[in-house]
Amino acid sequence: MVACTPDIYRCFECCIKCLGGIPYASLIATILLYAGVALFCGCGHEALSGTVNILQTYFEMARTAGDTLDVFTMIDIFKYVIYGIAAAFFVYGILLMVEGFFTTGAIKDLYGDFKITTCGRCVSAWFIMLTYLFMLAWLGVTAFTSLPVYMYFNLWTICRNTTLVEGANLCLDLRQFGIVTIGEEKKICTVSENFLRMCESTELNMTFHLFIVALAGAGAAVIAMVHYLMVLSANWAYVKDACRMQKYEDIKSKEEQELHDIHSTRSKERLNAYT
Repeated sequence: MVACTPDIYRCFECCIKCLGGIPYASLIATILLYAGVALFCGCGHEALSGTVNILQTYFEMARTAGDTLDVFTMIDIFKYVIYGIAAAFFVYGILLMVEGFFTTGAIKDLYGDFKITTCGRCVSAWFIMLTYLFMLAWLGVTAFTSLPVYMYFNLWTICRNTTLVEGANLCLDLRQFGIVTIGEEKKICTVSENFLRMCESTELNMTFHLFIVALAGAGAAVIAMVHYLMVLSANWAYVKDACRMQKYEDIKSKEEQELHDIHSTRSKERLNAYT
């Protein structure tokens, strides 16, 4: 059997120390956040593009000239919002991971190179508040994403009922969803050719399922935010306890130093008195 050299032992201890400093809870939350944001942004963007094609092809809607705020302008705004969400939460996930690394290092190496400061505690408290606000925002995004899922589910149900019940005349009016104004009549009925082509196309089914996946991604982001809140709260509690322990050790060392000084002074006084 080949004996292990001291260098191998030192390398092994270094690897164990590095693995012990990884914030696994923050890592899991970051992976879940990135997965949820990627699903929401990617599938949501493609679903919005599919919605534009469906409205233009089967509902015969056209973009309004000028600066009028119509449904197509709103869809373009939502796409830009998706771009912003993807960039913002990519950066925010990195910041939370960095905070997790520093917090874990500060706890594990309390008496080493890392020192817990008031600034570090303020940063942890700030991240807790910001994550809580983002969790509420993602809850709103999840609720908002459920609206197109509900609309496409109704449309998909109408298509399914026409294939099951012959001679059924069902209509879908976009005014009931607030997509067009009351004065515009944009509806499609089962007896029309556009409706039959839409139900037979794969575009409707694909857009519907893309919105469902986007809704699932928003839900995953909410779970990631809740996970982050638990991790940050636990780190905050650990840091707070570590600060108290650090203060206790400082006070204890000062008292021991004072006792040592008193003992040394008395010893010198006795020695002087004896001499």
